[in-house]
Amino acid sequence: MGGPKPDESGREALERGGFSDGRTEFKVRASSSIAPDSFQVYAMGNPVDIVLIVSGLNSGHLHATWGAKWRAATPEWKVWLEDAAFKVFYTGRGIGVRFCDG
Repeated sequence: MGGPKPDESGREALERGGFSDGRTEFKVRASSSIAPDSFQVYAMGNPVDIVLIVSGLNSGHLHATWGAKWRAATPEWKVWLEDAAFKVFYTGRGIGVRFCDG
């Protein structure tokens, strides 16, 4: 169902899915196709525009590193994005769009 298919290889095997905050589309990519220890969230289909990297998945010592242009986001938005990214990473399915009033 979710996650990469066993016969996939290359970048497609790493892609887990996507979601949106109503303005920006985000994609979630695993660090490897077998037992990934981290995942990345990038924006607008551009793997160079790193929004968030979460590492320590295998050890349980999670660490979030925010991309330079995303560090100034509100704490509430960051929590929402982390939650959404985890859901996509683990299920392989996108989530509904988040709409905010400002």
